[in-house]
Amino acid sequence: MLPLICIDVDGTLIGSSGVPSDGVWAAAEAAVARGQHLAICTARVAVGPTWDYAQRLDPTGVHIFHSGATLIHADTREVNGEEVSEPTIAACEALAAMRGWVLEYYSAFEIACPSTDPLAEAHAGLLGIPHVPRGRDALTGPVVRLQFVVPIGDTDTVLAAVPESAQGTAATSPAMAEAAFVSVTKAGVSKASAITKLACSMGIGTGSVMMVGDGHNDVSAMEVVGWGVAMGNADPSALAASRIKVGHVDDDGLAEALALSTTLD
Repeated sequence: MLPLICIDVDGTLIGSSGVPSDGVWAAAEAAVARGQHLAICTARVAVGPTWDYAQRLDPTGVHIFHSGATLIHADTREVNGEEVSEPTIAACEALAAMRGWVLEYYSAFEIACPSTDPLAEAHAGLLGIPHVPRGRDALTGPVVRLQFVVPIGDTDTVLAAVPESAQGTAATSPAMAEAAFVSVTKAGVSKASAITKLACSMGIGTGSVMMVGDGHNDVSAMEVVGWGVAMGNADPSALAASRIKVGHVDDDGLAEALALSTTLD
């Protein structure tokens, strides 16, 4: 039985309905009851329903947010984070102004976005929070991640424009299929680096960890663990990086992965 299963949110934990299914919750509760740890591993911020999901999945566990830039304890809210540099922030601000892209600023538990673009409003709705346009200076904590929210056709253009001093990763969501979310974190920060850090803190090797995901930003995490699992709806890069494929997110593929984790070591 694997001691730690890391779980992407969009396209893995939640599908087109926008919320986890009853079948997934039942499988997660069974996993925790038998002594396994479940860790959200997402690009999302720890607010609203996403934070609720983390606390429900594993109330005493540590969860990964902001594409690996923060590890947050579910019970104490203790944060182990990596800050984005000022030159990277300035470069991204210049890109957003030049291209007309939506740019969001994140601290561990906060989001600030000055844009009134429909994509900014739709993304706030996806996160389950109201969109109140505000700038970076509204944040009370350090910036751990920036995010461009763009039409999905602009994904590669945004990734190519990310400053060389930073790490860029792209994600999508079935609940907002028209958009791409390109996260910018400190260089070297990724879901893979965060999983490695978390496993080390738990005294286990990454070979005994499962990562379940569906997107480009899950690839490095799948490659660093012993058991990379791709959802049936996964994109080609995630499928290629995975060791196991399970069902579509709307068919409770995550529940299938959690059941499989009991047969692996």
